[in-house]
Amino acid sequence: MPATPNTDKELVLDRLIDAPRDKVYRCWTEPDLIKQWFAPKPWTTPKVEIDVRPGGANTVTMADPEGNEYPNPGIYLEVVPNEKLVFTDAFTAGWQPTDKAFFTCELTFADEGGKTRYIARAKHWTLEDKQQHEQMGFHEGWGICADQLEALAKTL
Repeated sequence: MPATPNTDKELVLDRLIDAPRDKVYRCWTEPDLIKQWFAPKPWTTPKVEIDVRPGGANTVTMADPEGNEYPNPGIYLEVVPNEKLVFTDAFTAGWQPTDKAFFTCELTFADEGGKTRYIARAKHWTLEDKQQHEQMGFHEGWGICADQLEALAKTL
């Protein structure tokens, strides 16, 4: 049974990825790999700076086809290698609060028949933020990225 939202402010992507979970996890924790799949094509991910540990800062920069860059700074809240990553845009390096928190992301990776049950939960601060994320194309965009993630993980 597919994962469902736990609250009315949560969006969920649930996929069975045809790759071992350690390789799927690597795609989320190695900058050179993140650059290859993180943005839905034709967008790109030209810059990735991550410190994968609780309290570690991250900035993943996406670029549109015209080359305009959109940095996404945040901080890791929980890191369980090959099992779970939780990060938020509510804080940046040194636990500095951001001007506007949008969401916290909880990723889980579980073995399932030689594949990986990959669940991404986008937990928003407000119902309006959740609706905005939905209108921005959460399901389509994160779905495309999950396909790109799977294709890359299968090559590792």
